[in-house]
Amino acid sequence: MRTLRPALTGAALLAAVMLAAPGRAAEGEAALPHVNWSFSGLFGTIDRAAAQRGFLVYDTVCANCHSLKQAYYRDLAGIGLSEDQIKAIAASKTVPDIDESGQPTERPALPSDHFRSPFANDLAARATNNGGLPPDLSVITKAREGGADYLYGLLTGYEDPPAGFHMMAGLNYNKYFTGNQIAMIQPLRDDSVTYTDGTNASLDQEARDVVTFLTYIANPELEQRHQLGVRWVLIFLILTGLTYAVKRKLWAGVGH
Repeated sequence: MRTLRPALTGAALLAAVMLAAPGRAAEGEAALPHVNWSFSGLFGTIDRAAAQRGFLVYDTVCANCHSLKQAYYRDLAGIGLSEDQIKAIAASKTVPDIDESGQPTERPALPSDHFRSPFANDLAARATNNGGLPPDLSVITKAREGGADYLYGLLTGYEDPPAGFHMMAGLNYNKYFTGNQIAMIQPLRDDSVTYTDGTNASLDQEARDVVTFLTYIANPELEQRHQLGVRWVLIFLILTGLTYAVKRKLWAGVGH
């Protein structure tokens, strides 16, 4: 049976993502943290251990409210999970289907299925989240200004309001959120999950890991793009060197 707390924590992410304005560092709002992500830069790669932990965070907390409609269970191969692990994860979920008589039913998911959505439809999602529609997280790190840093800041920015700050009833203080007040409670806390690899499940670690996982989901071809970019840079440098060498040879005798 689904408990109340996971649904509310998922809704916290909904509120922050849906209501945040695109502008940053407004009056009273902290500048986003800058995290040294493994996937940043031309040579960036997905930290697979972090992404696997991030999948656990998503599956344990975020999946209670947020879908990954563009992702398939088979995509978990890209974060280093084996075929058997993926089959087991998929089989632990049920997905809608139609039986031989044409009646709606459910069956265990297959690796070829999309991730199961937490709600049957948008109306059910709104009814569970006080009228709010939890956004799909498939491309969330692409869809918001600040990308991975924005999502990390959002997840770790909850704290007590400063002295003299007027909080509206029922809202929570977040130093990275526009206006610093959001309606829903904090999605992640220390020990929201238990990592099987022995990693300390601090709030910072959980946020880093789930952002890494969601970055992979939004950019499954990230490493291939980076590799292609490196190849083109090398080709450009080689062509530049050849062009310079040919120019020197052709013009070597001119003016002598």
